[in-house]
Amino acid sequence: MTLKHNQQIPHNHFRKDWQRYVRVHFDQPGKKASRRRARTDKAAKVAPRPVDKLRPVVRCPTIKYNRRVRAGRGFTFAELKEAGIPRKLAPTIGISVDPRRQNLSEESLKANVERLKEYQKRLVLFPRKAKSPKSGEASAEEMKQARESGHDGKVKKAFEHFPISNEVKVQEGKVSDFPSEEAAYRKLRVARSDARLAGKREKRAKAKEDEAAASKK
Repeated sequence: MTLKHNQQIPHNHFRKDWQRYVRVHFDQPGKKASRRRARTDKAAKVAPRPVDKLRPVVRCPTIKYNRRVRAGRGFTFAELKEAGIPRKLAPTIGISVDPRRQNLSEESLKANVERLKEYQKRLVLFPRKAKSPKSGEASAEEMKQARESGHDGKVKKAFEHFPISNEVKVQEGKVSDFPSEEAAYRKLRVARSDARLAGKREKRAKAKEDEAAASKK
């Protein structure tokens, strides 16, 4: 084919052997069972330790979801400092650390510090040398109790012992005791419109006053 001018080079995609590259997932039920067995084997191997690390309570991003809380990536350095846990020790005792996260409110800082302190109270730290345990490490009796309670072959995660819930808690009375606002959406839209048009309305009112003052003269 003779090419003329700045035309596109033809490249016809006639591939007849496409069946070789089709992938199916008929092994999904088998993979599901094998993943379950792997989780159980891992739980039995690391028992009585939990499979996952302790995660902080964080608020979901964006205005649409920020009324909910969920598990975060890791605790901040400020939270670890308030709880009295060295940042290098935390990952070794089952606490996740996120150096990038920042605390934007005192409430979240206090809640996560309380979560860390509660974890420390229930933590059973096995000594590296059972014959000569250091201060703060578990005794032989505590180690025995931890093994008996944790070696049941079940997949245990840290958030199962320290759950994160989104239940609405009211200090006094019930949620139904508080009257709901009528036409709340309309009030929000009117307030937004008033804030947006404040400058134009002031300018218009000032122009009317100047015009009235000029007509009196």
